[in-house]
Amino acid sequence: RMEADCSPMELPSNTSFGEDSDYGDFEGTDVKDMRLEAEAVVNDVLFAVSNMFVSKALPCAEDVAYINVETRERNRYCLELTEAGLRVVAYDFDQTDERLQTPYHETVYSLLDSLSPAYREVFGNALLQRLEALKKDQS
Repeated sequence: RMEADCSPMELPSNTSFGEDSDYGDFEGTDVKDMRLEAEAVVNDVLFAVSNMFVSKALPCAEDVAYINVETRERNRYCLELTEAGLRVVAYDFDQTDERLQTPYHETVYSLLDSLSPAYREVFGNALLQRLEALKKDQS
């Protein structure tokens, strides 16, 4: 018996070639929907920040999404997610500041690690707890 239990994140991202898609001519092109990517980022690290959600005020597209994050230190950021990675684009929710030239981070972990010592501590503790649980499972 085959089970099909897949979340939207596991679906191939090149399956919809509708009229509104610019990529219909490129068969097999891997087009990521950045909103789905952003939701996955949020779900990954939400436990280690005060608040985090995909912006509904700023436009999401296939190549860009915006994520609002409030660290445990109560600092607010708007993050831009693109193929290049994540970067801070403003120091408040639902904002972008073109003058802000912040570096891209390959992962949300490294970005939050650079912004929030409390994130680093919570994430590190969660990692230690997982390792302890794994150790118990093996003995």
